[in-house]
Amino acid sequence: MLLPNKLFSYNESVLSRLPLILRELEQPRTPHELLLSLGNIVNNPLELMDALDCLYALKEIELNEEEGRIMRCSQK
Repeated sequence: MLLPNKLFSYNESVLSRLPLILRELEQPRTPHELLLSLGNIVNNPLELMDALDCLYALKEIELNEEEGRIMRCSQK
């Protein structure tokens, strides 16, 4: 997981992609649909998984295991 530091800028880090991913999750999507919709924003599936791990740890997203879709957590 790339985090901003002396070698990597914020724009190169996974943190810069979190708001873009959250915007795509206005409606629940499968990981594959999410990867396709992000196009050139996410360079590879591992980068997407790092970003989803961060969002899950921050309790911004959750997984609907029955449907296999990722969704945003309800607003507080």
